[in-house]
Amino acid sequence: MLSIAADGSYAARLVRAPGTAGDAWYAERWTLDGPEPYAVPLPAGQPEEPGSPVQPLADGRVLIARYADGHYHLALLYPSGPETGELPLGALESPVPLRLLPPAPDGARVYALVPDGSAGETALWLVCGGAFGPELVARVPGHCAGGAWLDAGGRLLALDRTDPATGHTRTVTVDVEAGGPPSELLRITEHSNDRLLMADPDSGLLLVVSDAPGEDRLGWGVLGSRLPVRFPEALHPDGVTIRPFAVQPGQMLTPEACAVALWLSAPEVGAGWVAVWRAQQREVQPIAAPEGWLAGVGRWTAGGELLLPYTTEELPWGLARVAVPVPEPQPLRPTPEAALPWDGTGAVGGTAGPGAAPGAGPPYAPSVPPSPPAVTKPVPLHHSPLARTD
Repeated sequence: MLSIAADGSYAARLVRAPGTAGDAWYAERWTLDGPEPYAVPLPAGQPEEPGSPVQPLADGRVLIARYADGHYHLALLYPSGPETGELPLGALESPVPLRLLPPAPDGARVYALVPDGSAGETALWLVCGGAFGPELVARVPGHCAGGAWLDAGGRLLALDRTDPATGHTRTVTVDVEAGGPPSELLRITEHSNDRLLMADPDSGLLLVVSDAPGEDRLGWGVLGSRLPVRFPEALHPDGVTIRPFAVQPGQMLTPEACAVALWLSAPEVGAGWVAVWRAQQREVQPIAAPEGWLAGVGRWTAGGELLLPYTTEELPWGLARVAVPVPEPQPLRPTPEAALPWDGTGAVGGTAGPGAAPGAGPPYAPSVPPSPPAVTKPVPLHHSPLARTD
């Protein structure tokens, strides 16, 4: 899997050394912000284990976590003439697999989740960017997964936490600077499982998946808004799995126009394809992916260009630049999305609005509390036609 730096300048992955048998792997760094992409191999003194997580930083160094003797040994790799330079960052004890989170928006900090089954909690560690090696940031009760940044300053981190007492999964927010207990970000109904897939700090757009409609469905909401989470039919095609993998940056206060790149797959097809969706649209736009696309990986430019990395035998590192046209917003018409304005207390009640589908079940009121004014701006989604209750 290719990991992309916070600003999109670099990417990194592990690759098998050519002409070798077995698991002889090394780190490879891609440069993406030039006229043409190119890769630099970063072999260390010995082959890397194939499962070692890597994460590129905005300055071009690559973080790697190597597991040995019950510890993850952290280091930064970088080109140094014909050799690979290495800066050790310390070690972190973990009997279970460590998971690196997406890099903070500043491109210099990387956090990791380390579950502790015996204590029934998950430890959040700062593993790169601290002053004295790995630093424990918080211990969150329950099992945590996911990981999305809610603000451009890299202070509010959203995690999907499974409560060991109830078994429900809800998204919580951890303040990585102030610490303290996590606060609940998303609760659509009292008995639903609600997870955050992606967040865009510029527009406030949130992509969630929830079983509140009766089964897991992809929906969207807005951070800091009291408007309901919506579950468009366009994001729920029969027999197709959809996963968002990139959100267009720079769309200040316009979540309804923010483009989202989707990876779609179906068992009978045996391969995935790419589409683009905007909240102001009623359907998705299919996009031709390049041959050898590294499925589920890509990024947007603020100007609306979708960048898709790929690799083939002829070109081991490539980057397709797809200009995605912006369609005219479609006129408002009745929709089967159930919606009910949130009363700000987290309580769920009332009946579905006029646009609700028959048998759609209870209304879906998100408990997405407004963020601190110093971190997140209010988003006037009421200017969007889809912001109304149909």
